[in-house]
Amino acid sequence: WNYRAEDGGGIVLDMFPHWAYVLENLFGRVEAVTARAVTHIGERVDEHGRRYKVTADDAAYAIFEVAGGVIAQINSSWAVRVNRDELVEFQVDGTHGSAVAGLRGCRIQHRAGTPMPVWNPDLPVTEPFREQWQEVPDNAEFGNGFKTQWEMFVRHVVEDAPFPYDLASGARGVQIAELGLRSSAQGVR
Repeated sequence: WNYRAEDGGGIVLDMFPHWAYVLENLFGRVEAVTARAVTHIGERVDEHGRRYKVTADDAAYAIFEVAGGVIAQINSSWAVRVNRDELVEFQVDGTHGSAVAGLRGCRIQHRAGTPMPVWNPDLPVTEPFREQWQEVPDNAEFGNGFKTQWEMFVRHVVEDAPFPYDLASGARGVQIAELGLRSSAQGVR
């Protein structure tokens, strides 16, 4: 990762273009971004053991407004310790249920199966919340996503096959990152 803003680094520039196509492919095009980009670790050590000042954002907290009224909140950080089942997970909450999807698995809970626990801060939680979700079975085997995209691109170049990730798609991703940085710079301090 590049921790120097002057060298083009920063988690917003690194991750927001990815969030743009993830959101676009799952829910719709991103229409607005509100973000706060910060640097939590101000000094790092390079591969030669030399300390240097970090000038790039290493965490970003964002709200994406997606076509159709979908609101997505995504936190990105290079300073996080993973405490979840997979390296990346997305929780989607809707009026009829929720899903938590990672790179390998997905769990769901329908509205009708959602428990109505009584919250008491003076007592430990006794509800087995995770156990109340259902695993979505693997009905198909999916290959490596990066390999699949490369194969699609090669077919596009050689056979003129359709390819959804064109220059405009890439430009939208960069635009989302720029809007996130602009929003963060204009934010209330």
